[in-house]
Amino acid sequence: MSDLAPRLRMTGVQKSFGATKALRNVSLQVGIGEVHALIGENGAGKSTLMKILSGAHRPDAGEIRIDGELFVPGHPSHARRCGIEMIYQELTLASHLSVEENILLGEEPSRFGWLNRSRRQGLAKAALEQLNHANIPLATPAGALTIADQQIVEIARALVRQPKVLIMDEPTSSLTGVDTENLFAVIQRLKETGVSVIYISHFLEECKRLCGGYTVLRDGETVGTGKMSSASLDELIHLMVGREMKDIYPRIPHAIGKPVLELRHLAGQMKPNSVNLILREGEILGIAGLVGAGRTETLRACFGLDRVKAGTVWVHGSDQTHSNPSRRLAQGIGLLSENRKEEGLLLNRSLADNLTLTRFGPLSRFGLISERLQQDTTTTWIQRLGVRAQDPSQKIGDLSGGNQQKLAIGRLLHHDATILLLDEPTRGIDVGSKAHIYRLIGQLAAEGKAIIFVSSYLPELLGVCDTIGVMCRGILSEVRTVEHWTEHSIIAAAISQKEPETRTNPHE
Repeated sequence: MSDLAPRLRMTGVQKSFGATKALRNVSLQVGIGEVHALIGENGAGKSTLMKILSGAHRPDAGEIRIDGELFVPGHPSHARRCGIEMIYQELTLASHLSVEENILLGEEPSRFGWLNRSRRQGLAKAALEQLNHANIPLATPAGALTIADQQIVEIARALVRQPKVLIMDEPTSSLTGVDTENLFAVIQRLKETGVSVIYISHFLEECKRLCGGYTVLRDGETVGTGKMSSASLDELIHLMVGREMKDIYPRIPHAIGKPVLELRHLAGQMKPNSVNLILREGEILGIAGLVGAGRTETLRACFGLDRVKAGTVWVHGSDQTHSNPSRRLAQGIGLLSENRKEEGLLLNRSLADNLTLTRFGPLSRFGLISERLQQDTTTTWIQRLGVRAQDPSQKIGDLSGGNQQKLAIGRLLHHDATILLLDEPTRGIDVGSKAHIYRLIGQLAAEGKAIIFVSSYLPELLGVCDTIGVMCRGILSEVRTVEHWTEHSIIAAAISQKEPETRTNPHE
């Protein structure tokens, strides 16, 4: 075998599920010790391709070679034995087991039929040391760790098997900026040891920084591949969506009107500590900050999910501080949770049920829900929101993340909410779906709806919002018009040691 032979080569891979062609003709090549970006919109075929590589699916056609040798994975265990490891976006640790037990789960060393506990401890410790995270205590239950440390345990578990190819699916989607930097350092160490990494992410800036090469999939086909250093973000986006994306953040003209929501010194049981803001008709007000700063807690307290310890919530000029979610819905306030899978959607129910479950009134006749009206209403919203789905009776869990998110927003619109509290509305979805949601948010503002937009992704806050405030340690900073912010100044405010000033009315 030549020294220049790639670690992984997949050529002409095809896969169909019934009449649906998930992969038409896909090729992928990854070098030894290379971090390779696999890019594409939701539904482009990335997951299917990786499931074939990891042994979960069998291809209908095509060839896979590892280090030049033909590789035909029979099942996931076989693929792992051959050096293919996959770390999923949704972590798969056993939360009740210890760190040590999770790292060696399924690979427990034994002697004469008995577990060799000292050997297990040594292997687990060595795996964490290789990742420069020897400080993670082996006896701690995995569920007690932070998300970032849980991810390190997942990687350590993969390293115990000495992988040749490590697949990482959206590894930074739930990480803070600091944890993301730490993960990048871990990936760099893996690269230096010769491990090949397939890096799947919707954050193209991360791919540009981290990856040496890229492959773009669209509609089940390879549409582009090359060195990341010679590709621009615009070129990658064009390959992904098949159309020009010069204006990722469309600015739809909208007028800002009278105040509709005001938070005065709002404080929750733990967080926030003090939030002052005024939200107006037609305004998109962004809230930035580090994970744990109190952004989600602010929206939950405002919506009535968490108890308000101090301060007031004014809705349309009336003190409505102590309200529950049902009263907030009646007041025209809707909340989009950051955790759509556990809090935002009923994944085993239909699109129709998920869209209409907070407002059955217009769909009822003589106290009974009209299935025809429910289906027709859902079809209307599917068309307006550009949701890719078979029909309203399809399970929402079968849709891509972007289409799920559109339906979750659609529920707020079906409820006729005029004040929208959107918590990370584009997390974990592709750039095409993001652009669609950005446009939708602009259209809603043009209709006079007021929007609070919480996000950890600074470019979208700067590209979409009219005003931005930054949370630091439970306190919301001065709210300024977007022209007065840069990514640098937002980050500086997010990590500030000082209590920020508060200005609630940037329009005055």
